[in-house]
Formats: sequence, C-alpha cells, structure tokens
Amino acid sequence: MSPELHAVADPAADAPAFRMRGLSLGYGDRAVVREVDLDIPHGGTTVLIGANGCGKTTLLKGLSRQLKPLAGTLEADGRGVREWHARQYARSVSLLPQSPVVPEGLTVAELVERGRHPHRRWWGAPSPDDDAAVARAMELTELTALAGRPVEELSGGQRQRVWIALSLAQRARTMLLDEPTSYLDLAHQVDLLDMLRGLEHPDGPGRATVVAVLHELNLAARVADRLVAMAAGRIVAVGSPAEVLTPELLAEVFGLRADVARDPVGGRPVVLPRGRAREGPHPAPPADPVALDPAPGARPAETVRNLP
Repeated sequence: MSPELHAVADPAADAPAFRMRGLSLGYGDRAVVREVDLDIPHGGTTVLIGANGCGKTTLLKGLSRQLKPLAGTLEADGRGVREWHARQYARSVSLLPQSPVVPEGLTVAELVERGRHPHRRWWGAPSPDDDAAVARAMELTELTALAGRPVEELSGGQRQRVWIALSLAQRARTMLLDEPTSYLDLAHQVDLLDMLRGLEHPDGPGRATVVAVLHELNLAARVADRLVAMAAGRIVAVGSPAEVLTPELLAEVFGLRADVARDPVGGRPVVLPRGRAREGPHPAPPADPVALDPAPGARPAETVRNLP
C-alpha cells in the first residue's frame, strides 16, 4: 500500500488536533471516561491502548462528536467541538467505528463513495474531486479489482478494508480508527498500519494525524509515535512505545505478567506475555528469564493519574 493521500487545509496555527481538559464522557449520567487532560498533536500516530471496557471507544466517540461531554472541555483545532458545523467537522475528522453495518445492495465503489458526502454540494451533486478521491482510496487499500463486487459477498477482512477506504476517501485531516485491523490477516494488518503511518499531511509536508484504538500491543509499538494507556476510564500513562510499554504498566493496566524486549532491527519494544499478574490460574514463569535491554534513550512514561 502506497503511503500517499492528501486531505483538506491546514488547521489553526499551533493548535493540537484535540485538546481535552477535565473531560468526562459517558452514557446518560454514567461517566465512562473521567477527568481526562490530554493533547493529541497533529502530524503523527497516537494509539490508545487498555483492557476491554476501559473507555477507549467512548473517548473516540467523544472526539467524533457522537457523545457530548458530561464535564470539562474538548477542542478540535482550537475550537470547541460543538462550535463546528456538522458538515465542516466531517470534512476535518473522519471515524471508522467498530463493526459498522453494511447497507444492502451496495458495491465496493458505491460504499467507498459515501465517504465523499461531506464534500457534496448542498443539493447533493458530486464534487470535482470525488472520482479521484474514491479511486485513490481503493488503490491504497488494494480494492480496485473489487470495485464492482457487492460488499455482502466479501470476506470479513475485505469488508474491513472497504470501510477503511471509505474513511480515506473522506480526506479528513484527522482520522479516528476504532480497531482498524479487525478481521485482517497479519500481512494486511502490517500493510494497513504502515500505510496509515505514512499518510501525507494535508496539502503540505509532514504526516497526517491518526488516532487509533489497537489491542495488539506489538503492532501498536510498531506504528505509534505516542501511546496513551487507559484504565478504568482514566489516562494512566502517555509517551513513546518504549516509555509506556513496561512490565510494571502492563501489570497495572492489563493484569499481565510480561517481559518487554527490544526489537534488534527497529529498536521498538516487543511484549512477551508470561501469564496473568493478578490472582487466578496462570502459567509458571520460565525457568530462565529473558535478559532485557532497555531501548536507547528510553525514559519512564509520563504518569498522568494513578488508578483509583
């Protein structure tokens, strides 16, 4: 997959992609994400990690305006997210949710084309860039040969690539991706994440902004510029993969007993699970523990807030 796709104009000068201060999100009056203070910068890949139910998806729903803040503030490009017109926001921020439902009777090209709706004129006419954006998105996700196939005939992995292509066709400056590697085989997982990491910044040098939820920690370490670790609805650590992926944090956040080694080729951390860190059955530790070398220049991750 070729790492090239342009988007819309540059954001406000010096403003992060998102700024959260005291942000709480939830459903009804039940808070799931609590008192988050976090800046997500432009021009890089930020990956949210954490155990199931920790609030990662809820946080993405807040960033995409699907949920209103229960407390605190949330800004996108220096403006409160509720100050944006809906169509304008959709041109700036795209979302790939978990397990989207495929409308019946659509071909691959027709579904990908729906990513262009925020760019349509008020009477629904196509914009001049639609065909090029759809073709490029399908090329990046290796779907060109399947353009005329009904989506319901595709495998789970192929359907996931169609949804990713729809998000790419939207050409937003910021992409929010909730478990984008679901249903993909390992080769396509690596291709996809490498492609997303290499997306060009909108109309200029540098890289686009990607915020993703990933469960596979070694893939997260491979592609992330920054990891954000969540537990019980709170941010507990922010930093580079080498700073965040430590045995202590893995035990605290995932209840996992693990060693962390350094990839001898790329220098990225590699998580080696050994068993459960909390009470309950787990495999015995290896007789000869692995000798670990810290990554060069690694420092402890920024601890944002202790677990309750």
